Amino acid sequence: MQHKIVDCRGLACPQPVINTKNALEETDINSVTTIVDNDVARQNITLFAKNSGYTVISNEKKDGFYHLTVSKSDKPSSEPGTIIGPKSENDTGVGPVYFITTNSLGQGSPDLGQVLIKSLFTTLVATKPLPSALLFLNTGVFLTCEGSPVLEQIEKMRGEGTAVLSCGTCLDYYKLKDKLSIGNISNMFDINNQLIGPGKVIAIG
Repeated sequence: MQHKIVDCRGLACPQPVINTKNALEETDINSVTTIVDNDVARQNITLFAKNSGYTVISNEKKDGFYHLTVSKSDKPSSEPGTIIGPKSENDTGVGPVYFITTNSLGQGSPDLGQVLIKSLFTTLVATKPLPSALLFLNTGVFLTCEGSPVLEQIEKMRGEGTAVLSCGTCLDYYKLKDKLSIGNISNMFDINNQLIGPGKVIAIG
């Protein structure tokens, strides 16, 4: 088994956590040292490790940067036959449906809201299972149009089978039909069929 260095200096949340997670999931890697340049990233990686059953065996600051060493040697087995926990009644095996009605996450600073919405989509790309559908309504349709900060993330999910639907009425209202860059123009009937389907619905907005 090998050890891997993951340099995440200069990367915004949640990328340091995602990079650490991906490294730990490599079959020949037993431990990872992640280097970050801010305390928020350090705390997020520590929390991720704890919640995932990994062990933080070293957490120190060197030359102004945080070095966290995470080991997966003590992670509980997930081999077939191992009981991890009770299966939820809502666990259908289908990815969730994200119902997105805004292009900025949360109340307050629009600039911060843009940073947070990009952070959310970056996280979704690294989440399993991926969303079965992304439904964009109201100002959420700006996210599927030219100039959207999350087109790359949406494209990655669509390439893995995620349905991407934008409300045609909303695109018309904001005069964006000609600027749609990804996914399909949809209607409330199709959107409602997604909402009442087997996937858990998560509303953003």
